[in-house]
Amino acid sequence: MKKFSKYPILLFVYCAVALFVLSYCKNDKHQPINEDLGSVKSQILKNNSDFEKQIKELINLISQNADEKLLQEKFDHLRKTYKKMEWAVEYFLPHSARFINGPALPEIEMDEHTEIEPEGLQVLEEMLYPYHQKNKDEVIRLLNKLINKSNTIDTNFQVITISKDQVFDAVRQEVFRISSLGISGFDTPVSGTFLQEIPYSLEGVKQTLQQISTDQSREKALKSIVAEINTAIEVLKKNTDKNTFDYVNFIPDHFNKITSLLLEFKKQEKIPEVEVTTALNKNAATFFTKNAFNPNAFTPGKEFAYSDEKATLGHQLFNDKILSNNNNRSCATCHIPEKAFTDGLAKSMSLENSELARNAPSLNYAGFQHGQFWDMRKDDLEGQSADVISNKEEMHGNLEVILSKINQDKNYQSKFKKIFHSQNTEIWQLQNVLASYIRSLATFNSDFDKYMRGNKSAMTENQKRGFNLFVGKAQCAICHFIPLFNGTVPPTFKKTEQEVLGIAVTGDNKAFDQDLGRGKFHETVATLQHSFKTPTLRNINKTSPYMHNGGYKTLKEVMDFYNKGGGKGFGFKVDNQTLSDSPLQLTDQEIDDIIAFMKALDDR
Repeated sequence: MKKFSKYPILLFVYCAVALFVLSYCKNDKHQPINEDLGSVKSQILKNNSDFEKQIKELINLISQNADEKLLQEKFDHLRKTYKKMEWAVEYFLPHSARFINGPALPEIEMDEHTEIEPEGLQVLEEMLYPYHQKNKDEVIRLLNKLINKSNTIDTNFQVITISKDQVFDAVRQEVFRISSLGISGFDTPVSGTFLQEIPYSLEGVKQTLQQISTDQSREKALKSIVAEINTAIEVLKKNTDKNTFDYVNFIPDHFNKITSLLLEFKKQEKIPEVEVTTALNKNAATFFTKNAFNPNAFTPGKEFAYSDEKATLGHQLFNDKILSNNNNRSCATCHIPEKAFTDGLAKSMSLENSELARNAPSLNYAGFQHGQFWDMRKDDLEGQSADVISNKEEMHGNLEVILSKINQDKNYQSKFKKIFHSQNTEIWQLQNVLASYIRSLATFNSDFDKYMRGNKSAMTENQKRGFNLFVGKAQCAICHFIPLFNGTVPPTFKKTEQEVLGIAVTGDNKAFDQDLGRGKFHETVATLQHSFKTPTLRNINKTSPYMHNGGYKTLKEVMDFYNKGGGKGFGFKVDNQTLSDSPLQLTDQEIDDIIAFMKALDDR
């Protein structure tokens, strides 16, 4: 990640924090704090007090022109202190958390077409690794802003009511955060110290569970969780080198065991569900449990909820040319199942047999994204289907005409009536069944999934090496997040990221591609120019050619592009490139291993 020019902070962000806290915590179902939960709050406040003291100490050291090594040491200690209370801040104060430890990129207010300056620990990391005294005043300014965030934490946790179900939910969410963002180095892209930080996050989890436990679990699930956390911490302490750490075994051998045991703890403690729809199902033992993800977290509303009946009807319509103007093209024309629902072309062909602007994206796992198309111009799959059908170059269909045909077709009419219990089919229902079919395409049955579920023979040795490189040295997982391997950010999966890579027209990387991507719809937002959605890598082996323009014919070309540092690495002027321009220094064998791993993401 690169540092961007500064933008003024908008006052309403802080107002939003306060409003969130009040609305989140005002819940009649949550009982007043008992003694144990009071101790939980006390511990949060103590950690935050330590956090503020360490910030002030760092300000003093910088003011006294301390040497770089000491500043980095104190900063690392500061990050570890935050990690002890991260579970609470991320859950109860997510807006504050974004500005304490979010990416060193501007926060974009899409509706306002504005950018809010990045701040917090990741921005400070960029300025301290390495540290230049010319940045002294700016570092102190950012540290003072961090003190303000610490004050927000203190103010809110002094007054809010937290309940046992919320605390458990927050702790569980933290373990999933560690096993996706934490283990990938998302928080420390420059220093790479994340393996040293994870034990502090796990200690925070362990301590909190001990505080909310009763005799129901102390000699059962809690005892096992504590043992697993202690074992994981010992493994982490033995090797803190991100380039040689054994991620492929650590996740199933440790993280998966901890998250599974958390459900046992919940059962033994009789902790009720927090009643909110989430992408990760509340009963999912791990990220890799069958049906771990809830597609309804990505729908426009309750009436759009997924069902097998909707998906079956959507499959029929997906393959029916009734959706096009002249009955000569179906959705399946450009989204072929054998090619992971792409068409194998660099750019899809129009109805007039001319090239369209972009490559046909895969529909596999498209349901787990907030933003459809490469430029994310539609929020959900319902909007995506209407856009494609009505596009003059793609299907040139008219939704009202199509609806009339469907309402005159007894077969379709009876099926829609059975599902929606209405006399006549409506446009939103047509969109919904098509979207439901696409949501059904996420099967999570790759060799990688099987390995993570405990089948240690499911992946080859070079695929396992490839995964370790993918997470470690190659840093792929800081954009293609485990386990969806797309840009939808775990563990809440409420936001899908876009990236600026500096893509070339073709894989020879000689000419910069001028497509503005998402920037076309936000002309005044500099950081969105030439940005594109981060797609899933699941089934990537089946979807060549690659990138939004189809200019890269093979995965080897794609990996060479990343290995050189993206567009900047090839000399393109991409001031807003979000991909690090530092060469990855991957060998040919390492690239081959990463490609082998990506093949393990093919659904069987």
